[in-house]
Amino acid sequence: MRNLPQRRIDWKRVGVHLPALVLVATCVVTLVSTVAVSRPSAQAQLAALPTEVPAPPDNPTTPDRVALGRLLFWDPILSGQRDVACATCHHPEFGYADGLDLSIGANGIGAGAARTFAPGEPARIVKRNSQTVLNVAYNGLTATAHPAAAAAPMFWDLRVKSLEAQALEPIKALEEMRGSAYTEDHAVRSVVARLNANAEYRRLFAQAFGGKAPVTEQNLAKALAAFERTLVASNAPFDRYMRGDTSAMSPEQVRGMERFQSAGCVNCHSGPMFSDYAPHVLAVPDNQKLAKSDAGVNQTYAFRTPSLRNLRATGPYMHNGAFTTLGEVVGFYQRINRGGGRRGGGDGRGARGINPLVDRDRIDPLARRLNMRGRGQGDLVAFLLALDDAAFDRTVPFRVPSGLPVGGRLTP
Repeated sequence: MRNLPQRRIDWKRVGVHLPALVLVATCVVTLVSTVAVSRPSAQAQLAALPTEVPAPPDNPTTPDRVALGRLLFWDPILSGQRDVACATCHHPEFGYADGLDLSIGANGIGAGAARTFAPGEPARIVKRNSQTVLNVAYNGLTATAHPAAAAAPMFWDLRVKSLEAQALEPIKALEEMRGSAYTEDHAVRSVVARLNANAEYRRLFAQAFGGKAPVTEQNLAKALAAFERTLVASNAPFDRYMRGDTSAMSPEQVRGMERFQSAGCVNCHSGPMFSDYAPHVLAVPDNQKLAKSDAGVNQTYAFRTPSLRNLRATGPYMHNGAFTTLGEVVGFYQRINRGGGRRGGGDGRGARGINPLVDRDRIDPLARRLNMRGRGQGDLVAFLLALDDAAFDRTVPFRVPSGLPVGGRLTP
């Protein structure tokens, strides 16, 4: 803005007494302050997703790395028995999740909720729900923290940081991609050897990374991470509303946002990703498909707060898929708020109780203090659906360099 010439004002000449002017100014300041204070704190703690996607300095998002990462993501060559791809549990038809409460990796056939174990094969179910990789590039972004991409928290138990580190973990896991083909210690090394033996992959790695021997464990992780950083859904009705389009959300959804704040949900589900990325003890009931209770972070029954984006396409919900609908999730928090209901069981209407292995005083106080009483639960669910953006990349490669079925084994 250019500088304007300053003029001295003779207040007596214009007929305004200074004390009166001070009084008016004070009233204006007070009014502005009141408006600022009364602005819904949900809007103060929440924000639209950024338009730029962060990437670590040593892994810039280039077209060649993204193209290679996409092929690797869909190629079962990364799995021990060549039957599972990353896309098996992160499929665009299911919001880059899989539609199951607990995922089925190695030895599985089919896709989505219809996926099952192949006849005669060991049935080793994955113990946790598959989180969507949509917007995973923004992991760690909260209302107050903007961590570097290399420090982004991953998994329900926060066991690794960065997309690059996360990308290799399923390759090592027995139930996910490794199967019984080799030991965990040899998993990634074996996959890299397979890729090195494929002339097309050698060419694509050289194109993406350069160097004399580009097919490495580090570059495999970088290519997968570069592709996953392109899986962004950042233009939900909520995002458009926060950017100034007041018609983007319905009155019901706006009321739901206010309810989201007043109930206290925003205390954990804050920031552009609606997560504080911290572990919390909630006493979610165990999934009965598991032979052993999943005790989470350091055996405390704490799990990382999930993002609330794209929930319409990514159920079932919670770390073990305990709830199939958002209404059930709301009902669970109501039971915590009321004191728990029938521990571990149902409430007589099909809703499941809280985990009997977790004493109520161990449940996070933020959850116990939620104000879930009264009406407005329908508005709350409507607001959660305003966080959906269906306009994300659903591209499926026509073929993959290994020649294996794209996306993994679908039939016996």
